[in-house]
Amino acid sequence: MINKTSKNVLRKKRHFRIRRKVSGTATRPRLNIYRSNKNIFAQIIDDNAGNTIVSANSVEMKLERGSSVEAAEKVGSEIAKLAKAANVTEVVFDRGGYLYHGRVKALADAARAAGLEF
Repeated sequence: MINKTSKNVLRKKRHFRIRRKVSGTATRPRLNIYRSNKNIFAQIIDDNAGNTIVSANSVEMKLERGSSVEAAEKVGSEIAKLAKAANVTEVVFDRGGYLYHGRVKALADAARAAGLEF
């Protein structure tokens, strides 16, 4: 018998393992990433209050190719700009169970270059 566990189920298991260790506070919220096939999404979340402080994604930014590395870089710089406007400079990075590679790495590097510290 073959175990047919989907990639998304395995990703969610990895994300739960990460979330046991990573939590956002008011002083250092969590930068969460979700990556779909066509777009990429980023949120800065205060887990203690249960609030999303700011969010950015390739859909709202109306990027032509929302699934590209260039789009991830634009979303990363936009989330950092919005975070600075909300007086957030330090975050805890939550890769969402994805490998730190490609679009996830591009978003993180662009956010760091725009001034977020993690």
